[in-house]
Amino acid sequence: MIRHIVMWTLKEEAGGRDKAANAAEMQARLLALRGKIPLAVELEVAIGDAIFASVPPTDIVLATTFRTKEDLQAYAVHPLHMEVVEFIKSVVAERRVVDFEV
Repeated sequence: MIRHIVMWTLKEEAGGRDKAANAAEMQARLLALRGKIPLAVELEVAIGDAIFASVPPTDIVLATTFRTKEDLQAYAVHPLHMEVVEFIKSVVAERRVVDFEV
């Protein structure tokens, strides 16, 4: 199993919305992928400074689990995922990724 963790810092404002509104929209779009891309065994999203106090600056985190590295690679280019990525790119200031075997 491969655990894929993505941590983002959001722009203060983007697309006419503040950081909190964009974080909520980002979370909703990511969670909407659950069950639509079966390659992702688990998909969780969390928002909040208190949660990530030890990993500043992080506004939102995605944690997904895949059976294989190939499943992760296929998910990365899946059309539904790419639609969400376009929105994310428009609101994100910084992105960090960690992948590891579990």
